[in-house]
Amino acid sequence: MQIPFNRRQALVATAALGLAGGAAAQSSDAPLHMVVTFPPGGSTDIAARIMQPELEKRLGRPVVVDNKPGAASQLATNYVAKSAPNGNTVLVSFDTHAINPIAKPKLPYDTFKDFAGVTLAVRFPLVIGASASVPAKDLRGFIAAARKEPARYSYASTGVGSMNHLVMEDIKRRAGVYVLHVPFGGGGPAVQAVVGDVSQLTLLSYAALKGQIAAGKIKPLAVTGASRLPELPDVPTVAESGFPGFEAYSWIGIFAPAATPADKLATLTEGFRAALKSPDVSRTLTQQGFEVMATDGASVDKYARAEYERWSAFVRETHLKLEE
Repeated sequence: MQIPFNRRQALVATAALGLAGGAAAQSSDAPLHMVVTFPPGGSTDIAARIMQPELEKRLGRPVVVDNKPGAASQLATNYVAKSAPNGNTVLVSFDTHAINPIAKPKLPYDTFKDFAGVTLAVRFPLVIGASASVPAKDLRGFIAAARKEPARYSYASTGVGSMNHLVMEDIKRRAGVYVLHVPFGGGGPAVQAVVGDVSQLTLLSYAALKGQIAAGKIKPLAVTGASRLPELPDVPTVAESGFPGFEAYSWIGIFAPAATPADKLATLTEGFRAALKSPDVSRTLTQQGFEVMATDGASVDKYARAEYERWSAFVRETHLKLEE
């Protein structure tokens, strides 16, 4: 029997709706891609991989860590900004998220319009680490040595405009000393520069330095947070070293494309916060020197904006050059 035209149309439409429904169901099981802005082994990658297994449990879907390094995190950030806002792609961003608009005014994305915050995952102080050749046991001693021999010392950063660049320049300004800035392409090369005494100082996360500290190849002089690290109880803070009130943190935030629906954002925020607060993840992150924050989305947006305002004011006041 021939099916009337209108009835055939109705059947096709019904079948199409069924396929669409199936696709929608599948999309909820699609992997969540955590796009990391730096290569494997750095702080963002370490934190992402610690969160990954628990996040899969909390979200009930696969979670994939995608490292997309390059251009001081611009490549990964632009990739996520242009990704479909379907809740399947998030940016695991470093503090460069707030600093890049200062250092690189012609970004291919808008830091504060093209993203919606999911959570401020962790923050962590930087550890000021020195090579074995430095005749000092703490930051006070290093500053005294730098004053005696102002042309001798240099510090290795992860790049021009990075947090460790800005923090060290702030410390130099407050201390009134000269230490040459030598930018490298990441934490790994900066560590090796200090181990090899190519540069005598660097400022990185405890997670990035702990192996060399344990091996006695890098000496921790101070930490930039408000309090001492439990893992380095004998290492004073910068504030304790003659700079009252000083504190600075690197941080890792999770962001989604700006047009991601509110319900999908809420699900992501709930999943990340639950994973971060789980005992195993929280303990492991703390052991690596991270402070678990696990905020809501609005809070990480506010935090990023505040960091931008702080360091843009510093750059204006000091006329610091951020061009390569």
